[in-house]
Amino acid sequence: MKNELDEFVLYLKYLKNYSDYTVKSYKKDVSQYLDFLKENNLNLDNISKDDIISFFKTLYDKNISKRSLKRKVAAIRHFYRFLMKEDYVKTNPFLNVKTAKPEIKYPKVLFLKEVNALFDANSKRTDKLALRDQAILELLYSSGMRVSELCSLNVQDLDYKNRYIRVFGKGKKERIVPFSQSAKDVIIRYIDTLRKELLKKRAEKTNALFLDNKGKRLSTRGVEYIIKKISEKTGTFISLHPHTLRHTFATHLLEGGADLRLIQELLGHESINTTQIYTHTTTEAMINQFRAFHPRGKIKKKS
Repeated sequence: MKNELDEFVLYLKYLKNYSDYTVKSYKKDVSQYLDFLKENNLNLDNISKDDIISFFKTLYDKNISKRSLKRKVAAIRHFYRFLMKEDYVKTNPFLNVKTAKPEIKYPKVLFLKEVNALFDANSKRTDKLALRDQAILELLYSSGMRVSELCSLNVQDLDYKNRYIRVFGKGKKERIVPFSQSAKDVIIRYIDTLRKELLKKRAEKTNALFLDNKGKRLSTRGVEYIIKKISEKTGTFISLHPHTLRHTFATHLLEGGADLRLIQELLGHESINTTQIYTHTTTEAMINQFRAFHPRGKIKKKS
């Protein structure tokens, strides 16, 4: 079964062009399923409904979330589709398996005044890497790109005249993403000054746009750490994550009247259903603001 899994991983990576993160997740999910089969002396092509229920029970015993369970089923179902395509098995026992719908977790979004306060506070930092961090903040908020996409950017990927970036998202799909004038200004300042200093720390040169303090390309985890620390360094103490700025980008566009299909294109979502979560976010924000500011909007406490 190990050979089938190795082939499946290659199939996802090179034929389906799945991201490294997705391939890693699918491999982990399928490996867990194969371990269960091995422990119970079961074969891939001879699985009963009771066997699947037993497998689910092992997952529930580990307090797995509904969201994780849904992903595992999707991974295993995809694995069986691959096995059928290659004539390793005749049927897909997970074809009609359904899981409970996971609870919808609406993304955290910053109000515009919070964004402005954050950017203003960060621009007043005096430490060496403040300019790089400001460029990251500006670009994430004005483009809505994923942190993995930001980390993979090279200097030549940015068209400063037209203010857009050629981004390669999930599945290596290319899209054009515009960015703001303020992002352009701070990125040019960063490239002309701090980035040149950071490059001197390494004999081996790189085209990477954003560098760490050793002159190497920033990693996804590195950017997440930087964003988390920015709120501490600025004293704003907003619970920040790179995805917070992506969510805020989409929500502010929607609130400003942008078409949902446009936002889908800018975010690189394959399905419009993924983008529609922002309509719920803006509705929730509207209700909260009504309750906060309307004279009769506050919820009265029962006496």
